[in-house]
Amino acid sequence: MNTEPPKEPSAVIRVKDLYKIYRVGETKVRALNGVSFEIPKGEFVAIVGTSGSGKSTLLNMLAGLEKPTKGEILIGNVHIEKLTEKQLVAFRREKVGFIFQSYNLVPNLTAVENLELVANLSDKAVDCMSLLRLVGLEKRANLFPSQLSGGQKQRVAIARALATNPRYLLCDEATSALDPNTTRSILELLREINKSLGV
Repeated sequence: MNTEPPKEPSAVIRVKDLYKIYRVGETKVRALNGVSFEIPKGEFVAIVGTSGSGKSTLLNMLAGLEKPTKGEILIGNVHIEKLTEKQLVAFRREKVGFIFQSYNLVPNLTAVENLELVANLSDKAVDCMSLLRLVGLEKRANLFPSQLSGGQKQRVAIARALATNPRYLLCDEATSALDPNTTRSILELLREINKSLGV
C-alpha cells in the first residue's frame, strides 16, 4: 500500500477547454471560448488582451469567484470547478490572494486595519506591519485610503492580498490606473514578492 502523499504537479495551474458563456437577452456572449494553458510553479505570468476579451472573467474563475460554463481548472491537485460554494470560500481563504483593479480598500479603516481585517479571517499568524514593510509603507500604516496616493493604495492592496499567506497571487489589472513610473515600481515589487515568497 502506497502511503506517500500525492506529488505536487509540475504545473500548479492547469486550464483545459475553458468556456464562459453569458446570456444577454436572446444573445449568447462568449467571454471565454475554449481556453487552455498551464502555469509552472514560481512563474510570473501576464495575461494580455484587448478590453472585453475575458481577462477579468478568467482571473475570477481562477480565484473561484465565478464558475465556468464548461471546462476544467486545476489549482494544484484540486478541480475547483467541481467545488461547492462553501468549499470555494475555504479554498479562496486558504490558497488565493487577489489584487483588485480598483483597490477595494475599506475607506474608514487605516492601511494596517485593512490588512488586519483580512488577517483575522486566516488561521495563520500574520504580522501586518511586516507586510506593510515589505511593500514600503510601514510609515503610512495609520493613514486612511483617502490620504494615500494611487500607488500607495495599490501597495496596501498587495499587502492585504498577502495577509492570508496565499499559495497563488492573482492581480486584475493591478497597474491600470497608475502612471508609468508607479506602474514600473508596482511590477518590480510583484516580481520581488514572487521571488521571495514563492507565491
